[in-house]
Amino acid sequence: MSKPVDLGSTKEGSYILIDGEPCRIVEYDKSKPGKHGAAKARVVGIGVFDGVKRSLVLPVSTNVEVPLIEKKSGQVISQSSNKVQIMDLETFETIDVPTPTEEDVASKLANGAEVEYWQAMGKTKIVRVKNA
Repeated sequence: MSKPVDLGSTKEGSYILIDGEPCRIVEYDKSKPGKHGAAKARVVGIGVFDGVKRSLVLPVSTNVEVPLIEKKSGQVISQSSNKVQIMDLETFETIDVPTPTEEDVASKLANGAEVEYWQAMGKTKIVRVKNA
């Protein structure tokens, strides 16, 4: 799910959909309006789930989609080589999540560990391990 927002109201550190992928804005440059056109914004974002750098150049008044990211807590139930099964601490449902690629997060994962995970656009990612 996402909501429309003016590109001019976004800033570095916020999230935006670029090519259908939720991205965190790492660069934001705005040009001044010229004689024949509106002000343009150049946005560079890094994908939340895949880490790929994407860019976008659009007029500032253009509506862009901002992903609604749900930040939840869960507990690790089991781990395999490429999947981690976590249980949501509010609804007690179990979810299969890909093993995090970040080494500092992956090294702290253990059965019974409490984790923070994000869900957006039908994808799930473990962001950090709590209390470790």
